[in-house]
Amino acid sequence: MRTTALVRTGVVAGVLALALAGCAEAPSSTGGGTSTAASSDYCARMVTNSGGLDDRSFNQSSWEGLEKAQQEYGIDAQVLVSTGETDLAPNVTQAVQSGCAFVLTVGYELADATLAEAGGSPDTHFAIVDETVDAPNVKPILFDTAQASYLAGYLAAGVSKTGKVATFGGGNQPPVTLFMDGFVDGVAKYNEVHGTQVQALGWDKASQDGVFTGDFEDINKGKTVTQGFIDQGADVILPVAGQVGEGAASAASEAGGVSLIWVDNDGYDTLPAEYKPILLTSVLKNTGDAVVEIVGDDIDGDFSPEPFVGTLENGGVALAPFHDLESSVPAELAAEIDDLKAQIVAGTVVVDSPSAP
Repeated sequence: MRTTALVRTGVVAGVLALALAGCAEAPSSTGGGTSTAASSDYCARMVTNSGGLDDRSFNQSSWEGLEKAQQEYGIDAQVLVSTGETDLAPNVTQAVQSGCAFVLTVGYELADATLAEAGGSPDTHFAIVDETVDAPNVKPILFDTAQASYLAGYLAAGVSKTGKVATFGGGNQPPVTLFMDGFVDGVAKYNEVHGTQVQALGWDKASQDGVFTGDFEDINKGKTVTQGFIDQGADVILPVAGQVGEGAASAASEAGGVSLIWVDNDGYDTLPAEYKPILLTSVLKNTGDAVVEIVGDDIDGDFSPEPFVGTLENGGVALAPFHDLESSVPAELAAEIDDLKAQIVAGTVVVDSPSAP
């Protein structure tokens, strides 16, 4: 039997508040032109991937964006939680059958179902996070996370005491390897600038191959993989694997002297409090702000299938604060990272990846 949880705003147990990084050019979520009358009759549905809602990753961030849209625009928003692969397509069908004007789906697992339902429901507007679906009524929400991961790689190389850092993914997919490409290139940039030889374990950009756990839910796999990196001498770890990354946090915490870089949202706010002391930073995708903006545009009749692409320039991606580990980041290194960000925004430093949106 298919298990589906339909959750109304305000009833989701365990969904933590996401502190989105503030950026001057971040997507606007004011909805200033939105008609109250129009939004009062508007409803939206979201479908999670098989990772569920409390994934400390893009399902959680996307839902928080839709919750914010409900608060700002006075719309009805509900989420259908997928607990396994068999839920995916039926949940998208159920979302469309609700009669709502807007359906948000999350991740590559939902691409086929989104395309199928979009073709059969041309009057329904869809958006999909971290995947491209080519249809006139589907808007991809994409993020050039390689840009922010480049900064994270530079940072990791700068603070490493062992001269080894590492990254791994949940699966060899563009939204995952995009982080990894940026990270290893950032390490290489630090080596170029400082004449060092910091090693980045776990990913070979040239061959587009590296270390993967094969899923995004098994925390024990993340702990095992991370312990392997620690045994090789790595002291900064970047997991790009959803909930699996919590296993990386556990291994780093137990090892001592090892720090973690989180992805998608600020792990300082979404991971268990016991991991705050080891969190160096997070590579942020400001999914929530993008969702609010897209819903507002749809209410105003301005829906477009043109992809939203988050960058350092528009604030769609960013590096989170260093929080408890701020004192471990030398002021000179922090200044270099700020300057590097400015160069990426200006186009004088180009961060490339075969997975770039």
